[in-house]
Amino acid sequence: MLTLRSALKQTRGLAAALLTGTALLAPGALAAQDGETTITAVMHSGLRVLDPVITTAHITRDHGYMIYDVLTAVDENFAPQPQMASWEMSEDGLTYTFTLRDGLRFHDGAPVTGADAVASLQRWGKRDSGGQLIFDVTTSLEAPDDKTVVWTLSEPFAPLLDVISKQSAVPPFIMPARVAATSSDETITEYVGSGPFVFNEAEYEPGVNVTYDKFDDYVPRDEPASWMAGGKVVNVDKVVWTTMPDALTALNALSAGEIDYLEQVQIDLMPIISGNPDVTVEKRDALGYVTIGRPNHLHPPFDNKLVRQAAMAALDQESMLATMQGDPEYYSVCGAIFGCATPLGDASGSEDLTGGANIEKAKALLAEAGYDGTPIVLMAPTDVISLINQPVVAAQALREAGFEVDMQSMDWQSVVQRRAQQSPVAEGGWNMFFTNWMVPEVSDPLINVMVNGRGDDAWFGWPTDPEIEELRAAFVSAENPASQKEIAVKIQQHVMDNVNYIMMGEYIIPQARRNTIQNMIPSPVPVFWNMTKAAE
Repeated sequence: MLTLRSALKQTRGLAAALLTGTALLAPGALAAQDGETTITAVMHSGLRVLDPVITTAHITRDHGYMIYDVLTAVDENFAPQPQMASWEMSEDGLTYTFTLRDGLRFHDGAPVTGADAVASLQRWGKRDSGGQLIFDVTTSLEAPDDKTVVWTLSEPFAPLLDVISKQSAVPPFIMPARVAATSSDETITEYVGSGPFVFNEAEYEPGVNVTYDKFDDYVPRDEPASWMAGGKVVNVDKVVWTTMPDALTALNALSAGEIDYLEQVQIDLMPIISGNPDVTVEKRDALGYVTIGRPNHLHPPFDNKLVRQAAMAALDQESMLATMQGDPEYYSVCGAIFGCATPLGDASGSEDLTGGANIEKAKALLAEAGYDGTPIVLMAPTDVISLINQPVVAAQALREAGFEVDMQSMDWQSVVQRRAQQSPVAEGGWNMFFTNWMVPEVSDPLINVMVNGRGDDAWFGWPTDPEIEELRAAFVSAENPASQKEIAVKIQQHVMDNVNYIMMGEYIIPQARRNTIQNMIPSPVPVFWNMTKAAE
């Protein structure tokens, strides 16, 4: 019997391996033969980028939750809870004192200290959208002793706990101080956390598979697990993420019991496993995702607002969502950049976006902008179910509006690496890509990285947008939820006019698991603590 590793070395086509009867076992799965319990999962993408601060890629974030922990974490009610630390806030709202709980150790055996937390938060704050705003009003962040972190502000920042407790896009994972000393512009090279799993570097094959071993010295909290909060109790010996770019291959492997969990099920292939009594297909969370297009504000032609407006006028949410999902049960047209069902959700100014493509308007805007036919490089991932269709649909619509489109195919991890490059297009840069976000990670102006207008310090695409920065600062200072909502509506209207990004609607992707997998936490982020695996 071939392992997945040897099968991948012998063929580039996983589907071909399945059709010839090759068993697709990941290397770590063989440990089960020695009495160990291993969960083998096919995630939405292969893992290549291991630094969860340097990128917002979901697979890297998921990796982060496996091996790192956070000071505070949000539960299923969106409420911040103690995780690595409890906290106290001064009456004037200017000082937060965090106290690390007992039993925290890194995977190399060293205790977690306040100095580690300070260094990790400082590095995170240089990259994260909300973190940047907190550090704008930070007077000091210090560790007076090994168990204590004191965060002192120059003015109150009411959402501080919400920001540092969020699930995404860049959670403030705690690393050893020596690792966190790495510049926020460089990638870390040591992967030591204090979380419930240990990264098995010896078995890691970038983009192919990654193995996580249970961290025997991890001390869970006593509370029940709830989203990212509570007791992270590990009930298995290993978790192996293995890559199967072909959706049919992955479904057949799940049906055959060669894998235990499939993070994303392609909607049109669901009938293949719907009748399998050994498999459960389900929605992991009720909120789902948004899909968006991000133009590069640095380089022509999208450095011109009129051209960005033309691109938005050319695109049609319904067509894109229908192509992505097929079944209307799994998508909905939505023009609210903070999500249609969230407290800040508002669709003001999105009528053109949600009402169908307006090709004539797009052509007129391009003419007004003096667009000269410069080709736009549209990056198109080929290996992620939820990202394959958007570039294809967008390219056709943009061409109909008069754009010259150079759609360049590559795997998602290549997109993740290339989108971080600010180079001109002629030197390997880009003009547009599409991606997806969980609704909770776009639900307010501090968490939603796409409304960061800080130029080089903003998210990929790098808009310089002083107006939106003023609005975000006003959101922080707002005295009540009603005032926050008013400001959020202004941000919504601004994004619709300035086209910081193009909101393309909401959708849900089901997951599938063998029935032997139980006690999964219904979290937007797939996590592997609390999970159990019974014998077949």
